[in-house]
Amino acid sequence: MDDIGYMQKALLLAETAAANGEVPVGAVVVLADGQEFTGHNAPITLHDPSAHAEMRAMRAACAATGNYRLSGATLYVTLEPCTMCAGAIVHARIGRVVYGADDPKTGAVTSLYQVLSDSRLNHQPAVTSGVMADACGALLKRFFRHRRQHRKATTN
Repeated sequence: MDDIGYMQKALLLAETAAANGEVPVGAVVVLADGQEFTGHNAPITLHDPSAHAEMRAMRAACAATGNYRLSGATLYVTLEPCTMCAGAIVHARIGRVVYGADDPKTGAVTSLYQVLSDSRLNHQPAVTSGVMADACGALLKRFFRHRRQHRKATTN
C-alpha cells in the first residue's frame, strides 16, 4: 500500500473519532514488516489528555512488539503532530512521519515548532507533509463548523 492508501485508513479512523465527539484525527503505524496499528483521538472519551491518535497507535505498536522503539516504522496521521506527539515520535525512533493537514495552532513538525527536524535531538525522522491535506483539512473544518453551530443552537 502507498501513502495515499494509508492516509485513507487514517481518515476513516478520524471519522470514527468525530462520530464519538472527538477532534477527528486518525493515525496508522506501519512497521517495517508490514504490521499495522491504528488509533484515533479519544482524550474526552478516555479522560486522558495523552490519548491522541498518534499516541494510541504508537502504544499499540509498542505493546505488540514488546519494545518502546519503533525503528523503521512509518506513522501516518491526518493532522500535523503536536509537541507531545512529536516528542513521543522522537523517543520511539519512528523512521518516517507522513501527515495530511498542517496545524498552524499547535503543529510541532513545520507550522509552530520544528521538533522532528531539530538537530539538537538524537533522532530526526523523515517527514512527508500534505498527503491528502485537502480531505484531512475538510474533515476538521466540518467538525468544528458543526460544533460551533451546535453551540449556537443550544445557547439561543
